[in-house]
Amino acid sequence: MTLGEALAVFAAGVSAGGINTVVGSGTLITFPVLLATGLPPVTATVSNALGMIPGSVSGAFGYRKELGGQGRRILKLSVGALLGGFTGATLLLALPAAAFERIVPAVLSLALVLVALQPLISKIVRGRRGATGDLARRDGGPLLFTGLTLASVYGGYFAAAQGIIYMSLMGMLLDETLQRLNAVKNVLVAVVNAIAAVFFLFVADFDWTAVVMIAFGSMLGGQIGAKVGRRFSPATLRALIVTIGSVSIVQLLRR
Repeated sequence: MTLGEALAVFAAGVSAGGINTVVGSGTLITFPVLLATGLPPVTATVSNALGMIPGSVSGAFGYRKELGGQGRRILKLSVGALLGGFTGATLLLALPAAAFERIVPAVLSLALVLVALQPLISKIVRGRRGATGDLARRDGGPLLFTGLTLASVYGGYFAAAQGIIYMSLMGMLLDETLQRLNAVKNVLVAVVNAIAAVFFLFVADFDWTAVVMIAFGSMLGGQIGAKVGRRFSPATLRALIVTIGSVSIVQLLRR
């Protein structure tokens, strides 16, 4: 990796760390940049998972005030995140590389649709709650635990838009403010990244330069996102994610 490529990966890590903290889907920025440096898709995914751990922790720390009173909920959901993240990481290495190259464009496409339609989905959910008068359960019940566990399987396999999926599920099943849900999301993403990374350290190929650049970049980005990210226009962030994610899909299809 050249100096210019390393700096590009660092910059992508900063952007991804900030976007992950505020919205999610930062992998849609780092992944195409890693591919552009010449890393194979699976190696790029593993390197990204390792590098994004400091960013996830940084973002969760930045939202520590919103975590107050949610300890029991986080512990329960983290069990599902651990199980799902480990399963997804195992699948990444168990399935052939050719399968990854076929699966990821489809998953990325779905992730981009979720990002683009998030406002509409949230509006529909709020409308249904208002019509029925139902309140979301405090812990979300078995449905939320199962849904987040399955989402964590995806997160351990390929983390793009993982946070968006978490927010959609929690928004439907928990009666909490968006900022408090976002705080929980950051913790769960950190858990999945950590368990996947521990697994990858022992059994997978990765690029240390990419890992270090993303780690420092995402850690800085996580703090920036926690401090100023709430001022960003959600529409602008969604447009950026969809644009870069589309480029990533084209790159994968042309490999």
